[in-house]
Amino acid sequence: MPTQSTNGGISMYPTKYYRAFYHFTIISLVIVFLCNCKNSEEENLYSIALKEVWIPMPDGTRLAADLYLPVTDDSNETFPVLLEYLPYRKDEHRKLRYPVFSYFVKRGYVVARVDIRGTGRSEGELIEYEYTDQEQEDGEEVIQWLSEQDFSTGSVGMFGISWGGFNAIHLAMRQPPALKAILSMMATDDIYEDDVHFIDGMMHVDAYEIGRDLKNVIPGAPDFIVDDEYFEEKFDTEPWLLKYKRQQRDGLFWDRASLNADYSKLKTPILMISGYYDGYRDSSPRILQHVNAPKKAIIGPWNHTFPHMATPPPSIEWRAEAVRWFDHWLKGVDNGILDEPAMAVFIRDGHGPSVPDSIAGSWEWVEEWPSEKVDSLKLYLQDEGRLDSNITEIGQDVLDYIPSAGIEASGSVMWWGDWSPDLRNSDEYSLVYETEPLEEDIQILGFPKLNICTSVDVPQAHFIGRLSDVSASGEVTLVTGAGINGSHRNSSSSPEHLIPGQTYQLKIEMHFTSWTFKKGNKLRVAMSNGQWPMIWPTPSPIEMTVYTGGVNPSSLSLPIWKGRGNHRPQFKVPGKDPKLPGYETKTSGTVSGFAEVSETKNDTIAGITQVIASNEGTITYPWATWKSKEHIIHQVNDHVPAKASVKSNYEILINNDHQKLKWEGILNFWSDESNFYYEYSRRLSDQDSLIRIKTWKDTIPRDFQ
Repeated sequence: MPTQSTNGGISMYPTKYYRAFYHFTIISLVIVFLCNCKNSEEENLYSIALKEVWIPMPDGTRLAADLYLPVTDDSNETFPVLLEYLPYRKDEHRKLRYPVFSYFVKRGYVVARVDIRGTGRSEGELIEYEYTDQEQEDGEEVIQWLSEQDFSTGSVGMFGISWGGFNAIHLAMRQPPALKAILSMMATDDIYEDDVHFIDGMMHVDAYEIGRDLKNVIPGAPDFIVDDEYFEEKFDTEPWLLKYKRQQRDGLFWDRASLNADYSKLKTPILMISGYYDGYRDSSPRILQHVNAPKKAIIGPWNHTFPHMATPPPSIEWRAEAVRWFDHWLKGVDNGILDEPAMAVFIRDGHGPSVPDSIAGSWEWVEEWPSEKVDSLKLYLQDEGRLDSNITEIGQDVLDYIPSAGIEASGSVMWWGDWSPDLRNSDEYSLVYETEPLEEDIQILGFPKLNICTSVDVPQAHFIGRLSDVSASGEVTLVTGAGINGSHRNSSSSPEHLIPGQTYQLKIEMHFTSWTFKKGNKLRVAMSNGQWPMIWPTPSPIEMTVYTGGVNPSSLSLPIWKGRGNHRPQFKVPGKDPKLPGYETKTSGTVSGFAEVSETKNDTIAGITQVIASNEGTITYPWATWKSKEHIIHQVNDHVPAKASVKSNYEILINNDHQKLKWEGILNFWSDESNFYYEYSRRLSDQDSLIRIKTWKDTIPRDFQ
């Protein structure tokens, strides 16, 4: 095993007592930071000590953990433990996690931040992919270990955003005895349909996937040891993206970590927090509906971030609700949280395209889901692009597939989250149906459903539906949308080709939303067979026919919210958190933290369109400077839809007193009528001299994509 550094970090020792943990295996490095965070309103809050420890696994591998500890004068005082369990490099993430965790520590919790096996500073070979059995088995050991320490009351909770929210659900499904409650934020119960590998069951190549393959193989700070063991356990391991793209249909590979395969596995109390601008928001109402365990949810106007840091506002102090949740389940405090309605939702007033300065709306209580406060309004698609409540004689509309259409609808990050620009251009290449100007406001909450009677002239086609708000000036704002892979119409695990010319009744359940369509605006539905670059193009030209009116009319079902009440949720306003010195963002990149669309190029003669996404930033740590840069080119050919590609270059440069290490990940992923083709190289240089290069190539048959 590589040796561990004994000199990398901050050493500021508190004057108050904190328990020494000599009885378990620890590294000699001790990182302790004291924050005396008490003020006149919070006289009884704890100060914070930060310490790194090592947690042994049954096979001898040790996982690296940061413990954020309450400082106490009482050597016998114990605390419940909250676990966040991630592959995202705990040392580098102290800059963000220290202020986030401080809220819990000050209120009498130990917070443990643990690097998953083979990531960050943890030992062992890099896990094969997300949410493996190995990751979960290790997680059970971590929970048990935390429950047995002298600082612990024996009660453990899990919480986290994104991956940490995902595996909080996964570990709870295994029902370890010490795990008493979880909080899952911006996470999903359906890995195949909702995650970034196959959005709505359709091929997608995400900036996260590309970047993760390189970040996975950076050795632990502060020494960044590069030796034979490093190459074997990290650098030379097969890229995750390649594994995912071989698994193009739903089934056992995805079900292993998907709660929706069996909701009865979750018996642990769960608090869900979701955002309308996050791609994982559907899980909150589904869990409320299907899980037979104590459960609550908060759904607000946020993207993939902590709600107390939300931009644009409003933000809330979600940690106050988290403390109430964990106080009840881990400390036995009768604080009334279970007496409140099951779900708090933010009903959006509506806004224009792109990122608004703030998001207007109101908080409402929902007693349960599905809710009696939601009615259904059915509107029918009509000829001449009308949308109203009348059923007319049968008609039909025809659309030719334009593979490059949908750039605006894909949004800045190319998923069903964040913010989209004005959709007028995307709608030009879609079948569009809209109401007359509304005579009164319409509020919705839930899953709008698009039922279409349709046929196509090819065996493989996708169907995309969008719900938008059209202002009096003509601006088109995306409210929600979704798609369906036509071959998945009966089963996403046993796909079947469409029969050209045959009429199908297809149901597209759009992603969970709230919105207020204002009086004078129009409500619009747009349909097409693609939304590139979010969704990989199907291989053939398509002519789609949508049938309106008649016996099986195409329609839109809206979930009408009628529950506005006087008693509404009240959330605390976020306060000021302490900062950990020595961590500084020199240059920041995109709002999302991922590559975002920065440029579009069109060659109208060749029929080729490129969308370019980019991001870069620089952060300094006590031990090094970390610079990252990513450049992704999505390309499609309108004349030959099968010929699509993604090319990317991702660089990470780490500079310290004795190293200048540069990692590069170079991806070329493309397709033809029958296959996807994968070429990926990892390169490592020191002082501009190439140390190692590893390349993977594979041909992956299209599997109903």
